[in-house]
Amino acid sequence: MKRHSPSGPQAVFFLRAFLLLLLPGPAGLFAAAPLQSGYALAPRDSASPDQKAEAAWEARGRVIYAAEKYKDIPYRYGGMDRNGLDCSGLVYVSFRDALMVSVPRTTTGLYAWVEKIPAEQIQPGDLLFFKTDNGGKISHVGIYTGGGRFIHAASEGPVTGVIYSALDERYWRRTYAGAGRALPEGRAEPGPALAGGTSGRESAGETGRPLPGNVPSSGPSPGGETAAGKEPPAGGGRLLLGFAAAPSWNGFLADGNIIRGAAAQFFLGAETHSLKRPMLFGLELRPEWDGALGVFRMPITLSWGLNDKFRLFIGPSVSAGKAKLKTSDGDRYYTGGTSWIGAAGITAAPFSMKVPGGDLAVYGEFAWQSYFSEAGTERNWNADFAAGLRFSTGLRYTWRF
Repeated sequence: MKRHSPSGPQAVFFLRAFLLLLLPGPAGLFAAAPLQSGYALAPRDSASPDQKAEAAWEARGRVIYAAEKYKDIPYRYGGMDRNGLDCSGLVYVSFRDALMVSVPRTTTGLYAWVEKIPAEQIQPGDLLFFKTDNGGKISHVGIYTGGGRFIHAASEGPVTGVIYSALDERYWRRTYAGAGRALPEGRAEPGPALAGGTSGRESAGETGRPLPGNVPSSGPSPGGETAAGKEPPAGGGRLLLGFAAAPSWNGFLADGNIIRGAAAQFFLGAETHSLKRPMLFGLELRPEWDGALGVFRMPITLSWGLNDKFRLFIGPSVSAGKAKLKTSDGDRYYTGGTSWIGAAGITAAPFSMKVPGGDLAVYGEFAWQSYFSEAGTERNWNADFAAGLRFSTGLRYTWRF
């Protein structure tokens, strides 16, 4: 289970909420939602319905982009700055930065404030609420970004801090409690696929307009970048650049050596959400030294996975050296190291931690390599199994752009 934004009787949050009510500014006391005026980009009362919808659409995009600016900031209970955020803190600073408006500071306060809407009416920029604890109360909030995804500050799980998640993940489908509107409707479009069974189709092709997280603002954004940001909320993705190094282990040969060789990996990948769910496609260069066989290999593989934790890979390989294993019956020779399907396997890195500039993970790799005993030799199952398989564990560092 996840522990998220404060909603209990914490004196510091009551004090903050009280102070927010007294703060001067565009919002003053919390206005009724959805916000019709009193925020940056709000249209004039005399504006046409189309102009009001356009203004709301741009305001929604500004909120999403402001939240994206905090991506990878660590989770901190009660946090309201770049040193750390909790889930309602992310919502608060996103509306503050994007629209210069004060919204309720707690998850329960936000849930009471927004206009409740059914799943089929959810638009990018709306708030999603979840019940993630055993008390049955609203305990977590995120900002819907389109394409069935939302950005939020997670306190527990494999990755914490400000991250993107998908509504079709089992945990979020199970804990989803409802949605609320803080800004006026920008346009009519299908909502995300939730328990209610709506379609979840949202793309520029259906409406002729990009999702708000990709709408360039009328002027420079606070960070001086375009509103597309580094990770578009839907339909786009990020580039990953990684390096890994690991020893290969000798688990099948009785020659007394624990370490069989060494394997490295240079990885270039791209995250995409264009197929309605996150996917990762990559290209790897994999220099390997196999001390047991006495060969140097250079596989070049393509990989695929739903995320960077588990990836399948396959590709050609070039091998240098005469492959042989020392057995009790003498040297046993192998062919086929250079092949169009020379390497295939799976890479697993289920746990990672944030370090300056990227992610550091312990990973394991199980790979098949195309070595076959020479024709006419008797079958030696142990040796042939060892020649064709590789198991490595090591460290991997990944940069995300």
